[in-house]
Amino acid sequence: MIYGKTDCGLQYAVKRTGSAAAYCALSIKCGTRDETGYSSGLAHFTEHTIFKGTAGKKASVINGYLDKLGGELNAFTTKEEIVLHATVLKEDLPKAANLLFELATSAVFPETEICIEKGVVIDEINSYKDSPAEDIYDKFEEMLFAGHPLSFPILGTAASVRKIKRTELLDFVHEKFIPERMAFSIVADIEEKKMERFVGKLAGKWFSGRDPALPEKGCGAAFPGNTVPAPARFDKTVNKKNHQVNCIIGNLGPSLYRERERIATILMCNILGGPANNSVLNYQLREKNGWVYGVECTYTQYSDSGIVAISLGCDRENLDKCMKVISRETGKLRDGVISPSRLTAAKKQFMGQMAISSDNGETQCLAMGKSLLAYGKVLTDENTREKIESVTAEEIRDAAKAVFDEASLCRLVFL
Repeated sequence: MIYGKTDCGLQYAVKRTGSAAAYCALSIKCGTRDETGYSSGLAHFTEHTIFKGTAGKKASVINGYLDKLGGELNAFTTKEEIVLHATVLKEDLPKAANLLFELATSAVFPETEICIEKGVVIDEINSYKDSPAEDIYDKFEEMLFAGHPLSFPILGTAASVRKIKRTELLDFVHEKFIPERMAFSIVADIEEKKMERFVGKLAGKWFSGRDPALPEKGCGAAFPGNTVPAPARFDKTVNKKNHQVNCIIGNLGPSLYRERERIATILMCNILGGPANNSVLNYQLREKNGWVYGVECTYTQYSDSGIVAISLGCDRENLDKCMKVISRETGKLRDGVISPSRLTAAKKQFMGQMAISSDNGETQCLAMGKSLLAYGKVLTDENTREKIESVTAEEIRDAAKAVFDEASLCRLVFL
C-alpha cells in the first residue's frame, strides 16, 4: 500500500489486490455537522443532486456511464463526510475515477432536477418515519447531541429540504469540496506506483486553476481532542401506537482520537451486543428467552465524540424484562473484570470478524478513505490487531463504567 498527499492537498491511498474488480472512492470531509449557516439536510441533498448533471455530462449520461460497463456508481452521506464511490473492471478504473472527480468539481445542479429530487428526499424522510427502528436512532442522537452540530439530522426535515436553493448548493460545494478536505482511495490489481502516478495526474487535471474556496460559514468542523459536552440525562417515552416497542439506551462514547479508550469500547460493545449469536445480549434476550427479534450494541465514532447505543425491538409485555437483563449485564461489565480466558476469546472473535469483513475490496477502499480523513494515514489491519491484543480487562471495565454510568445513561422508547 502507498499513501500520501498531492501538491494541491488531496490525500490518497492505493492498494494492490488480486481481484478483477477495481474500487475507488472520493471521500470529502464535509457532512451534516458542517451545515451551520446552511439549510438542514443540505449535505445529503448535495450528495443526491451531484449526479444530476455536470458541465460536461447530463444526468442521463452519468446514470448509465458505468452501468454499461457492468460497473456501479454510488454515494452516501454521514455526519462528517460525503463519499462518492465506484466499482468497475480494473481496465475501466480511469473512467470511474475521472467521473468521481467530475461530479465533485463540475456539478451544475439544474433547477428542474433540484425540484424533482426534493420530492425524492422528502419521500425518503417520510419512509424513515414509517420505520421506527431507524427513526428512533435519529431522534436519540438528536437528543444526545442537543445544541451541537452532531445533532443535525442527516436527511434534514421536509420543511428544510423544500427551502434549499441552487445558489446554496453551489456555495456549499465551492466552500467544502476542496482538495484539502478530500481523500481518494483505490483498491485494484494494478501496480501501486502506476496508480500513484495516475492519482497525481487526476489531481492536476481537476484542481489546477481552481478558484479559492469561500470562507467557512459554520463552526461544525471538528478538531482532534475536542469533546462534546455531556448531555442532560433523559428517559423519554413517546407513544407511537406501534405494534412493537422500540428502545434505545446509550451515552456518549470516546472520539476517534481517544485511542486506548476507543479500542476498548469497540471490544466492549462487541462482547455485549455484537453480531455473533453468542454476544451477551443476543444470547440472553433472543436465543435464551425469545423476547426480541434482534438486539445490538453499536459504537459510532466521530472526530470529537462518539455514541454507544443498545437498541432493540420487542413486544410491550417484554420491555421491562429486557431492561432488567440489560441493566444486569451492563452492571457486570461495569463493576467486575472479565476473566483472562474470556478476554482472549473475545479478542479472537473480534479479530476474526474484522478479517472476514475487510476481505472485500469495497470495504477496504472506503476504510482507507475514512482513515486518511481522520488520521492523515491508513491504519492497517496489523495496526488494529496489535491494538486489540493490547486491551486489558481493566480497560474494558473502565469503558463500561464510562458509558453505562446509571447517573448519565439515556433512554428513549417508542411505544
